[in-house]
Amino acid sequence: MAVQSKQLMEIAVGAAEDKKAMDVIALDLKDISLVADYFIICSGNSDTQVQAIATEVRKQADIAGARVRGIEGMDSARWVLIDLGDVVVHVFHREEREYYNIERLWTDAKVVEFA
Repeated sequence: MAVQSKQLMEIAVGAAEDKKAMDVIALDLKDISLVADYFIICSGNSDTQVQAIATEVRKQADIAGARVRGIEGMDSARWVLIDLGDVVVHVFHREEREYYNIERLWTDAKVVEFA
């Protein structure tokens, strides 16, 4: 059975938090976008941490049986995008997150509360 998008979002958030990602937010896009159900946005303090976060998200998605459709940006580790289908994870280096501030593009999205 395929993993549901909400469950996959929770798995990805947990994986990012396990690698000490900073300022993790999940945006619920179900009612406002056809791109994905959820965007997860987080950041790391170094290229190494960004890669570690992205690697852990990918690993936990694989374990859950989710299909990783693509990963972009691992080489430079400044902005890594992980496409999990209905969940898209953005792992930024802290400086790039401040510069691009993609949260402002999705102000209509609900922020998902998690423990």
